[in-house]
Amino acid sequence: MRAVVQRVDGASVVVAGETVGEIVGEGLCVLVGVTHDDTPEKAALLARKLWSVRVLEAEKSCSDVDAPLLVISQFTLYGDARKGRRPTWNAAAPGPVAEPLVDEVVAQLRALGATVATGRFGADMRVSLTNHGPFTVVIDI
Repeated sequence: MRAVVQRVDGASVVVAGETVGEIVGEGLCVLVGVTHDDTPEKAALLARKLWSVRVLEAEKSCSDVDAPLLVISQFTLYGDARKGRRPTWNAAAPGPVAEPLVDEVVAQLRALGATVATGRFGADMRVSLTNHGPFTVVIDI
């Protein structure tokens, strides 16, 4: 699994003019990509990492300050543009494999006590955020 994690001062996801997920104030906006060999165990490990990684103000984690997370599926994180002009998506898991694993990340975060908003899997989403820093890290599990 791969996550692009941005420290934000608020973020939201809009689908067809409707806000489907939003966090207000300090938190994390997390884009999650799934590849073919990912498992529910990897999803749980990613959730624990996201909840505890110290990337917020004053080196705090979401668990330290009860900061919310906005989790959005993003198959393009496994795109490969090394050859030609068009990326390939061969490394990205197909929707029927990826969707339950992204849902598992969200469920595991909630089980840890996190407040989690989400995008809508497979939808044409508009993501808005205020990146605080800017601060962006990539986490591979």
